[in-house]
Amino acid sequence: MTLTARSLRSAAHHLVRAQHRLHSTTNTTAKTLTIPDLSRFDKMPSKEIKATDFPLLQTCLTDNKEWAEKVHVDDPDFFRRSAKGQSPFLLWIGCADSRVPESVVLGRKPGEIFVHRNIANQFHHNDDSANAVLTYAVKHLGVQHVAVVGHTACGGCLAAHESPKPDPTNTESTALSRFLAPLIELRHSLAEDASIDELIVANVRKTVKTVCESEIIQENWKNAQKTGKQPVYVHGWLKDLSTGLIKDLECSEGPDY
Repeated sequence: MTLTARSLRSAAHHLVRAQHRLHSTTNTTAKTLTIPDLSRFDKMPSKEIKATDFPLLQTCLTDNKEWAEKVHVDDPDFFRRSAKGQSPFLLWIGCADSRVPESVVLGRKPGEIFVHRNIANQFHHNDDSANAVLTYAVKHLGVQHVAVVGHTACGGCLAAHESPKPDPTNTESTALSRFLAPLIELRHSLAEDASIDELIVANVRKTVKTVCESEIIQENWKNAQKTGKQPVYVHGWLKDLSTGLIKDLECSEGPDY
């Protein structure tokens, strides 16, 4: 399905209205979380299972409580401000890899970075999820920058690097193979002896270009030219898992006017 500007605006409008209703409710209800009555659901597991039955998950919930308490001690008003809304300056398009948590590696607080993560930090023009995130980030949250962030030892790039050229006659596919198809094509557009690291960098650079070609970025740049407002800039970064450091690949894009 092709996303039109009208359909994107309509969907975003309803999302914003829903967020406003949520903020209004947050400001008028009790501060504690109310758990709804689930007894009305007739298709429940025959055996009651709780997350706290699993020691590792119980540890996560305990750690969350300690984290929230520490944040409250350091900044008593933080969660009240956070509940009212968010003002991220950056949209992070990154890999779903568990070793690259954006707020942690950038040392930022909740509310500063809007996030879209998937396999191998890709952006496809026909991906409704990615386009919806980009639209909301740019048009309604007012992010100033988009960072496409790859990382060393990327499993998605490794799989693409080892894959043969796509066979158009092959009708068998999975969600993962379909999502990796553009990355596999990119790999076979490089030199035969191209390394995995070269594919990782090429993927980030290509995704920066793809994001810039999107309808929402093109519209933002045109509007910025007319109004004189700051346009959104798109950047390409690479996180080195062996050092924890993020490198700027110096492939940033902005309007050419």
